[in-house]
Amino acid sequence: MSNVALRVEGLGKKYRIGTHQPYNRLSEAITGLGKSIISLPQKMINKSKPIPQNAASSENEFWALRDINFEVKEGDVVGIIGRNGAGKSTLLKILSRITEPTEGRFGVRGRISSLLEVGTGFHPELTGRENIYLSGSVLGMTRSEIKSHFDEIVDFSGVEKFLDTPVKRYSSGMQVRLGFAVAAHLKSEILIIDEVLAVGDIEFQRKCMGKMSDVAHGGRTILFVSHNMAAISRLCNKAILIEEGDMVLSDTTENAIKCYLNVNEEASSNELIWDKGGNYPGNDDVQITKFGISNTGMSSNQISIDFPVQFSINYRLNHSGMRLSSGIVLSNMNGEIVLTSANRHSASIAEDKYFNIPLETGDYKATCNIPANLLNANQYYAIARIYQDISNVIAETPPISFKVTDSGSMRKEFLGEWAGIIRPRLDWKTRVVC
Repeated sequence: MSNVALRVEGLGKKYRIGTHQPYNRLSEAITGLGKSIISLPQKMINKSKPIPQNAASSENEFWALRDINFEVKEGDVVGIIGRNGAGKSTLLKILSRITEPTEGRFGVRGRISSLLEVGTGFHPELTGRENIYLSGSVLGMTRSEIKSHFDEIVDFSGVEKFLDTPVKRYSSGMQVRLGFAVAAHLKSEILIIDEVLAVGDIEFQRKCMGKMSDVAHGGRTILFVSHNMAAISRLCNKAILIEEGDMVLSDTTENAIKCYLNVNEEASSNELIWDKGGNYPGNDDVQITKFGISNTGMSSNQISIDFPVQFSINYRLNHSGMRLSSGIVLSNMNGEIVLTSANRHSASIAEDKYFNIPLETGDYKATCNIPANLLNANQYYAIARIYQDISNVIAETPPISFKVTDSGSMRKEFLGEWAGIIRPRLDWKTRVVC
């Protein structure tokens, strides 16, 4: 018997720019979802549909995905990586039956549970308790089956006190916690998780990673989208790289991450800018508008080891009174986190007067400097984050890739490989001991 859990053949999704696109949310697709989950290899679902002849001209068309082909075996944990706008989320929405493909088809064996966006799959007027039972019913579970998992869902999510409160009154963090707990604990063979886990408390993110590892060891299949290459490297046994709607490769996690960082290095500048109306990292309250990196000895995305590196984060606050902090996460090519830093008073050389105080609406810019001669010569990628109430991540950027180059200033006596993640210039003194 075939052990393929998911097969995708020639999948494509086209949008028409400037025209209304009917877009089904999960709450609108509940009826169709149960019918869509069928067995492989008996039949493939979502067969390609003809494009209407009166469609708009090709210059007004945009292919978010084109000719995507891959297979996922039962028990695989597959990372889907790529820059913002590459088509990753569109792919997961098609596989989750939230939107239909323009062409191609896919087949699944078993039931799919997914967590794609904050609040997706929850009815805002229903309570947390009612939404747990609704989600289980969509998966075809009986009330007694849902009840057998109910306590562990509530315990994992930590929203016990708010179970009988309508979900529309939950914070985004609470919705993510309950959404993940439902997706991970209810009975399904395939679990799909989008970048939504980038939003939320850091400790809960770690808890989710641990749970996904447990789910994977239990034989369930996972598709996981993230900009966090350390998480992808640790959790996934293979990865798919998508760029500009095309599948670049499906390979081992290590090879896919290396390819992704190389593509990022070649294609990106020293900053990421989100124009007005763009797909800002964040939510309605807080949006990162720009993330940049600069260095006196910088050429393209090559950074000299002899000069400090400055990271700058521009963000917009649309709701007054929020307490925010800024941070960066720096990782190397192996997915190892080299350092994290935030503008917390105890973690900064000088106190930042805007740290964790009620802020007025407006635009802000936070900067962080890494000293010269600290990072080893290597390839790195950095992401920026905005936190609410110190530890709750509410905005996270895709990575900027850059390379620290060796000028030779610290190699006048030694030319071999300089071991270690960092290579700081430290204060050494020797004296005669009598």
